[in-house]
Amino acid sequence: MSPDPHPWAQELGTLYDHAWHRLVRGVHDRHAPARHPTLATVSPDGLPKVRTVVLRAADKPQGRLEIHTNLHSSKIADLMAKPLAALHVWDHGSRLQIRVEAEVEIASGAAVADTWAWVPNRSRTAYGSSHTPGHPIPSALAYDNDPDQSVFAVLHLNIRALDLLHLGAYHRRAQFTRESGWAGLWLVP
Repeated sequence: MSPDPHPWAQELGTLYDHAWHRLVRGVHDRHAPARHPTLATVSPDGLPKVRTVVLRAADKPQGRLEIHTNLHSSKIADLMAKPLAALHVWDHGSRLQIRVEAEVEIASGAAVADTWAWVPNRSRTAYGSSHTPGHPIPSALAYDNDPDQSVFAVLHLNIRALDLLHLGAYHRRAQFTRESGWAGLWLVP
């Protein structure tokens, strides 16, 4: 039998470290799988809502992730009603699924002015206020995209749990929780 191409998946500590390495890489590498995770929330009427987002920061010591959004997007209403979210990453190269459960804090206005200063001009167009995201328009491009700092928001995802599933020659699954100090526990895949 050939050696396992993913030895980091064999121990809880190295599996946890590898997952964080992949998350941090997603912040800095636009081609990394963790760059565009899927964020799930629950709408005020109880429906699940998912969308692709851009991972902007990953802080392992704090157990925290960061996403930027338009303050008028539906995810804000979802999070105001229930400040919990899930984040999903499939990293094909590592054969690793990363699932995150998090409590979410919404920051905007003066609290995010320093962050706004670092947002590249081409990215600022996502934070325009001509219409609320999802508002009906008469044609595909009937909106303006003038940047408006007043609609820029930062979502701080304070991780409660990481569920990691490695689909290698032998499937392995583990859960790491803030409550346990990230000690880790093997689970049936």
